[in-house]
Amino acid sequence: MRTSPNRLIATMFGAVYLLVGLLGFAVTSGVGFFATEGPLLIIFAVNPLHNVIHLAIGAALLAAGLKSVPASRSVNTTVGAVYLLVGIVGLFLLNTSLNIIALNGADNVLHLASAVLLLGVGLSQDKTVNPHTTVRAGRA
Repeated sequence: MRTSPNRLIATMFGAVYLLVGLLGFAVTSGVGFFATEGPLLIIFAVNPLHNVIHLAIGAALLAAGLKSVPASRSVNTTVGAVYLLVGIVGLFLLNTSLNIIALNGADNVLHLASAVLLLGVGLSQDKTVNPHTTVRAGRA
């Protein structure tokens, strides 16, 4: 795992998102599952649905990070793409009835930052070399 940026990032992000999902339930007691506004966990608004999503994403990232480089690379890229979409769409959902995961501005910044890091690592690191396309010096 120490030699794979994808496995390291997936494992670290997975553990953090699992922890955030669990801690979120400590502050969302009595909050509706789809509440459009939620209490703050530090500076991030959460509701029970948001917590469940954090748990699912954390579990997927952690499992992939512990499994293999291809799995972690694939999950990093997929979660990064989803977070990019959520970060952009979230900008338009604030203060609307469609904000069923209680996003706030800090959530959007975190989702966009997570997307940049996960996509950056997922798309650029741990690439395998295809032996059929490698050109060796001295051969035409």
